[in-house]
Amino acid sequence: MRIGDLPYVGDPLEEGAEDRVFDSLLLLGPVIVALIAVLGRSALTTGIAVAYLSSFVGYVLYRGILEGA
Repeated sequence: MRIGDLPYVGDPLEEGAEDRVFDSLLLLGPVIVALIAVLGRSALTTGIAVAYLSSFVGYVLYRGILEGA
């Protein structure tokens, strides 16, 4: 079984921008939100959220600079 065979995951991967990292970050966002909802707000979940947002923003900026050059 491939990740594209999973429900709700296959369509965004097939229709995405042909960028697996960006697609993965987009799909990981709701998982992070659900994790925070289940575990509650703590230093661990805050760190996970900060790491996720930093990597998402960093990757978007990286791709923007790379494409703009």
